[in-house]
Amino acid sequence: MTERQRDELSKVPAVTLGFWVIKILATTLGETGGDTVSMSMDLGYLVSSGVFVALLVGLVASQIAAKRFQPLLYWATIIASTTAGTTMADWVTRSVGLGYAGGAALLLGSVVACLAVWRLALGEVSADTVSTPKAEGFYWATITLSQTLGTALGDWAADTGGMGYVGAAFVFGLLLAAVAVLHASGRVNRVLLFWAAFVLTRPLGATIGDFLDKPVAHGGLAFSRPLASAVLAAAILALIVVLPQRAGRHPGDPDARAA
Repeated sequence: MTERQRDELSKVPAVTLGFWVIKILATTLGETGGDTVSMSMDLGYLVSSGVFVALLVGLVASQIAAKRFQPLLYWATIIASTTAGTTMADWVTRSVGLGYAGGAALLLGSVVACLAVWRLALGEVSADTVSTPKAEGFYWATITLSQTLGTALGDWAADTGGMGYVGAAFVFGLLLAAVAVLHASGRVNRVLLFWAAFVLTRPLGATIGDFLDKPVAHGGLAFSRPLASAVLAAAILALIVVLPQRAGRHPGDPDARAA
């Protein structure tokens, strides 16, 4: 592979069924892992957010500095973004006092604004075009905001919406299925559907995570947060090893044009 061909390879994975399975597990881990640090370890939402954001910044810097797609680094960065999203959303909605609806509205606006700035700056917001440091910066900023938004949406549906954890997970699962049907139809912009699915996997994982570790009296199973997090992390690692992990192709790659 020539240097030019390597540069044309995206440093994010191809979007396959395996990608979405790992993504949902990662968002579930983000919920249990975030709650482990902020609640079980009693560090609070703000301090926990500082810890996870610092970790996220370091991993994003490593991801941008990497010369090619590295599955373990990529998914570690995703997990860092979703744990940071968990504690930041909890801080905004609970500690700051915006509430789930107010926090979700603020974060939705932030995601839309980030995508708009990205589009204006680079002309494209597709994950297929993430092959430059500037595009990667926008990509990870959008991902982190979407993870934070998804946490607020999950809490809003389960608590304020009165659906409970199982009911909310079912609703978000149905919405994801609808996105899949629209994608299969080929009638809706696939970039729009990608970001819709990316946002929706977060509240699905958040509500599943809450169902696993919240007290029985609150509708959960009261599993140990650290244990649930360890099991989820092991499952993600196993899937990264077992499932094919390849980089998505930049549109400039000759192979992509021929596909």
